[in-house]
Amino acid sequence: MPVDPPGGPGIWVRGPVAVTETPAPAPMDPQQPRPAGRMAWVGAHGGAGVTTLAQVFGGVDAGRALPLPAQGGPKTVVLVARTHASGLRAVSRVLDAFRRGQEPPGTTLAAVVLVADAPGRLPRPLQQRIKVIGSVVPVHRVPWVPAWRTGDLTVPPPRQTADLAALIAQPDRDHPRSGR
Repeated sequence: MPVDPPGGPGIWVRGPVAVTETPAPAPMDPQQPRPAGRMAWVGAHGGAGVTTLAQVFGGVDAGRALPLPAQGGPKTVVLVARTHASGLRAVSRVLDAFRRGQEPPGTTLAAVVLVADAPGRLPRPLQQRIKVIGSVVPVHRVPWVPAWRTGDLTVPPPRQTADLAALIAQPDRDHPRSGR
């Protein structure tokens, strides 16, 4: 197999290529100090936009791991997913785990945040699925932001996210749908 050129990986590879699975994110480290009273952004799947949202709106970037309130982690969680079919299925799986009481004790699910996976309108089946999710938990939508795609987080958040910004700014209030 040829060695990658200095500018990056080669385009052509001959022979079998080993496929490695991306490891699941580690649980939040209980030894790491967490800001008290802050919400945690938790991804329902990889690439949901948790890091970007945490940088734009504030809060704790928990990756894909639910925080452990008993060990100092945030109590309030905002679940994040993309608006494509697999993202919405991932939300349903996490909501089902909350329904069965499988979340860490003391964890409250404040809302689901759905980040646009592409510009434009969603197909009807995805809109319908979002409506079902919204019947269980408050849903906030984040539209496509071209600047965020290129890493420019200095642009102001879209107007449509004002309610989401208010939710993140007041993490200690009671939330209508909570875990244990």
